[in-house]
Amino acid sequence: MRHRKTGLKLNRTSSHRTAMFRNMVTSLFKHERIRTTDVKAKELRRWADNLITMAKRGDLHARRQALSIVREKEVVYKLFAEAAKRYGSVSGGYTRIVKLGRRPGDAAPISLIELVFSEERKKKKKTKKKAKGAVEKKQVAEKKEAEEKRAEEQKEAATKEKATEKKKDMLDKEKDVTEEKEAEVKTGSTTEDSDDLFEKQAGAPPVKLEETEFKEPEVKDTEDDAGDSKVKE
Repeated sequence: MRHRKTGLKLNRTSSHRTAMFRNMVTSLFKHERIRTTDVKAKELRRWADNLITMAKRGDLHARRQALSIVREKEVVYKLFAEAAKRYGSVSGGYTRIVKLGRRPGDAAPISLIELVFSEERKKKKKTKKKAKGAVEKKQVAEKKEAEEKRAEEQKEAATKEKATEKKKDMLDKEKDVTEEKEAEVKTGSTTEDSDDLFEKQAGAPPVKLEETEFKEPEVKDTEDDAGDSKVKE
């Protein structure tokens, strides 16, 4: 059973594997970046993180443990001198792996592993915060502009409606005035016509009535004849 045996074998013996990773870790802390295959870079990250945590402790025992792994004393001195400044406020994630493609010949995937400093992280965080704040400010400004435009459009529409209503009222008033004037003109013309007729009738000469002689009704002779007959009897 493989208890307490983490890591990859990489088709190598344990002694070969430890020697290889010791050399790779020393070159990584010396040059701060190396190129290797993806699998080796992922395994090398564990070794680098463990050594940086030892350097952050900074005691004598941690220094002796680091010297048992790293092959150069100068690299250990540099690591312990700069670990507190570079990685003091960071816990984990001290390295970064960037894939570079495939290697010509055997087409093995190659990647670049490099150390990440806390200053770079702070700058990235600040830039992210600034970018987020700028985006939020832009969104707020765009919302305000949109609201202002809507308010202006509503005001313009209201003013246009008021202007149209005023025009309609003025036109209605003008129509009423013209109708009243026309009615007055019509009534004036009718009164003038009646006055003209009255004046004409008043100025006209009087009508002469034909004189007719009154004739008494003629009494018939029958009555006289009747009276004469009575006398004769």
